Amino acid sequence: MILSSPGAVAFEFLGISVYWYGIIMAFAILAGAYVADWAYGKTGKGLLLDLMPWLVVVGFTGARIYYCILNYSYYFSHPLEILNVRQGGLSIHGMFIACLIFLIIYCKRKRLEFFRLTAPLCCGVALAQSIGRWGNFFNSEAFGRPFDGFLKLYIAPAYRPVGFENNEYFHPAFLYESILDLIIFIVLLVVIRKTSKSPLFITSLYFLLYGAVRIIVENIRIDSAAYIAEIPVPIVASVLLVAAGMCGILLDLKPKIR
Repeated sequence: MILSSPGAVAFEFLGISVYWYGIIMAFAILAGAYVADWAYGKTGKGLLLDLMPWLVVVGFTGARIYYCILNYSYYFSHPLEILNVRQGGLSIHGMFIACLIFLIIYCKRKRLEFFRLTAPLCCGVALAQSIGRWGNFFNSEAFGRPFDGFLKLYIAPAYRPVGFENNEYFHPAFLYESILDLIIFIVLLVVIRKTSKSPLFITSLYFLLYGAVRIIVENIRIDSAAYIAEIPVPIVASVLLVAAGMCGILLDLKPKIR
């Protein structure tokens, strides 16, 4: 089975190109917000939807800044391109950092329990990530190493990385992560609906699972822009997520172990 992007542009409106990436991201955010609002009713009272516009702006900004920092050599030479996000260029780890900082400040000022907010948000984010990865498909990005197996992704010559110009087919890494993110969403949904696990446990479980997923997928991808000791930055960031998740779960289980 061969997957092939039909192109980044969905349609033209009044001479302006409307990209699939933007359409899919908008749908992903709406779906994630709806799920997070539902899950919030299961873990504590509040009006989470009122917070969504702020989180979208903060998360989007953080994701773009983080991506541009990782690709600083290009954006330093083309600073105006920092504002050009219609064709992609967002990093989920940047979103995490920005939103966590915002939520820490917000919860402190409003005297709210931090994990009461993060637990339902993690459930919504997992679904949004699963949907949003399809934006990478239309942009012909986030693919893996050359691959000519049963399920493969055709990449047009214009989108092939340096050194892979003669390869036509690659691992559909975006699809792998989309499926795994959907599994994470289902797991969190079951935990929230069927158990009485604490918000700390739910948040930590998401960090652990998503960090593990990114480590797996990043080992397949070939588009990492920055490295630390020859290790792709996304893998380093994901290892930290896994460590944070494990610490949170152990911290939550500690009273029960006693």
